[in-house]
Formats: sequence, structure tokens, C-alpha cells
Amino acid sequence: MASVGHGHGHSAADPASARVRRLLLILLVPVVLATVVGALLLYPFGKEQKTGADVGLTQIPVRAVVTAIVDGGCGENCIAVTVKMTDGDAAGQSVPVAFQKQLAAPTFTVGDEVVLSYSGQQPQLAESYRLVDFQRGWPLALLAVLFALAVLLLGRWHGLAALGALVLSFVVLVLFVLPAIIAGESPLTVAVVGAGLIMFIVLYLTHGISARTSTAVLGTLVSLALIGVLGALFSYFARLTGLDDETTSLIALLGTPIDTRGLLLAGAIIGALGVLDDVTVTQTSAVWELRRANASLSWRELFTAGSRIGRDHMSSVVNTLVMAYAGAALPLLLAFSLSGRSLAEILTAEQVAQEIVRTLVGSIGLVAAVPITTALAAFVASRQDVPDAEPVAVAVAEPVVEPEPAPSASGRIEGHLFDPAKGPWERPKRPAAPAGGRRRRAEPGRTGSSGSR
Repeated sequence: MASVGHGHGHSAADPASARVRRLLLILLVPVVLATVVGALLLYPFGKEQKTGADVGLTQIPVRAVVTAIVDGGCGENCIAVTVKMTDGDAAGQSVPVAFQKQLAAPTFTVGDEVVLSYSGQQPQLAESYRLVDFQRGWPLALLAVLFALAVLLLGRWHGLAALGALVLSFVVLVLFVLPAIIAGESPLTVAVVGAGLIMFIVLYLTHGISARTSTAVLGTLVSLALIGVLGALFSYFARLTGLDDETTSLIALLGTPIDTRGLLLAGAIIGALGVLDDVTVTQTSAVWELRRANASLSWRELFTAGSRIGRDHMSSVVNTLVMAYAGAALPLLLAFSLSGRSLAEILTAEQVAQEIVRTLVGSIGLVAAVPITTALAAFVASRQDVPDAEPVAVAVAEPVVEPEPAPSASGRIEGHLFDPAKGPWERPKRPAAPAGGRRRRAEPGRTGSSGSR
């Protein structure tokens, strides 16, 4: 058996590839610097963050366990729930807390771990406490562990990087975006800078620093800019104020003005960022793999093939975004459907219209991300070096000639053609000689008609 090896490689760096890398640096380095500088300027250094007590929220959460329940123990339509404190100023003591029975009120049982709202005064009095919620620490922690294990088992080191990027994204939201908005900065500006930080952290930490990742970053940047511009335009034309019940309550608590329309746009940008990352990374990877599979593909051919992949991905991603917004606004949609108003009135109401604008603007950005990212990826990938193919050993086997089985005396062929289930194979019988003549067997060396040699 013989072996034949073959392979090929590049002896020097491709000048076109080097030019493309320089172009990516020229485009991305200023954006990275602007994002970092913007974060430093917007972060409320030296400003004291308002606490719950500063805005009038004096209630303190206290954990407890339900030990007894008496229906009607505190009056009509009232349940006396006795709880034992597990922390706070009255830890270890039991206090009966009145709970009003309502149609939408939760049901408590003995042994439930609950959360009380404590006014901060006279911890021994039942009037200082109000039963507000259940404790959910352990179930949520268990779910988070299961999620982390699933990601690590499937992605291994890539999964670990993805979990790290997720944690850092949450840190950016909690430690930068929220404090900057509360301090009075423009919500839209804060969202743009925060989205840039999250994008750079997530993509480069998860996928590494490479031309492929930089292409996905560029596609995400352009799509986010499109979402921001369209959101600002249609929020202005539709005269959206962003003043829903939650935002109104927030302004009342803070006592400082907030750009509510900018807050609406900030939510649209941050909400679309996660899905945009998925689209841009998928398109970039698809184009790079097409280039790896066939290095002779031109920019146009890579763009055409990548766009076909993107069209299939685009339809499912847009539906995902629409369903996510619809699911979040489902109680609101149910309330409006029972209001007796027409469909046009429901869709053009402030609270529904702002969800429609966010959904459609985000969907337009997702749709545009497919051709934008595919074109960028095809341009960069067509000028990148194709990784050297590893030598492949091709085994050349010598032909094996098996001897023909010898016929047996009975005219049967035995050997490997014998099947015990069917019996031996029998040679077909020769046809009978025609009447009036005898069939001659050709002798060796005799050809043509008889008498000729």
C-alpha cells in the first residue's frame, strides 16, 4: 500500500490582506477611543447617587417564613399571616401581618419564605410590616447554575468566554448606564455609549481579536446607527412622549427631569443589540466559511451566497424580536382589548404605539444588518489569506484479484457465492440444440467460419 501526500501554502503575506487589516484599524480605533472617552465623560464621577431614602422610599426589605395563617383573623376579607423574621431588627421574632384578600392577590401557605416591607420604625409592631413578595433566591440561583452548565458543556472554552461577556455586559448596564441616566445625562447618548462598550466586550471577548470579528463589529455599528436614526425620526413624527406609567412614577420619585423620548430610544437600541450581534456574527462566519471552502470565489459570489444564507436567518430573527416585544407587552394588550376601543385606536395609543415603533425600527435594523454585514464580510474575506490546507494522505490500494470459483462436478459453483439460506448457486442450463443439426463448440485457435484458421 502506497501513500501520497499533497498540500499548499502561502510563502509571504498577501499585500491586499495587510491593506484590509489597516483599513479595519483606521475605521475601528477612533470608534473605540470615542466610546471610552464618552464613557468617562458620562459617568457621574464625584456625584452622589440617590438612594431609596433620598427619593422617599423608606421601606426596607426583610425576609421571613410563614408559620401560621388565620382566615378572617383581622376582619372581613382579611387574612392574618404570622411570620417569623429571619433577618432585620426583629430577627427570630414572630409577628402577625394583615393581608387583604383580593382577586389578584397571591396565595400563601405555611412554610413559604416571604419578603416583608419594613417601615424602619418599631420593629416589634405588626403595623410596621407589609407582606409584599416571595423569596426567589434559590430557584433563580439554581436556574443560573443550570444555564451556566449548559453553556459550558456545549461551548467549553467558548462558552466560558460567552459567560464572561454576559457578566461584563450586566456590569456595564448596572454600573454605567443606570447611574448615568439617574444623574441626568441624556438617555440616548448613554445608551449609544453603553451599547458600544457592550458590543466591543462581547464580540472581542467571545470571538477573539481578528478581521472576522472586526467585520461583525462594523456591521453591528452601522445597523445600530440606522436604528437610532430611524427611532429618533419616527418618535418625532409619531409624537411619542415615552410617558407611560412606569416612567411617570420614576420622574415623580427622582424629582428631576428626564428625556423620556430619549429613554424610549435607549431601550430600543439596547434591546436590539443582542439580536444584532447574533445576525452579524452569523453572517460573517458564513462568508468566511464559504471563502475557506472555495478560495476562488469573488466578492460578488461571496456576497450572493452569503445573502442567501442571511435571508433564511433574517425571517426567523425578525419574528423573534416581534414576539419578544409582544410577550413583554401582553398584559397591556389584554387590557386594551377589553377596553371596547377599535383596533386602530388601540394601535395608535401611546403605550402600544411606542412598542410598535421600537419593534419595527429594530426589525428594520436587523433586516439591514444582513446585506450590510454580508457586503463588508465579502469585501474583507475576499482579500484575506486562505488558511493552508493540511496535507491529506491518500491511500492507494493495490487491486485485489480474487480467483474465480471452480465449478463442481454437479455443475454448481461453491465457495463465497454459497448462501446457506438460499442454497448453492446453480449454473443455468444450456439451451437444447436445434433440431436437424448439432451444435459445434469452437475449438481454441479457430476463428471465423469452419475451415479457416
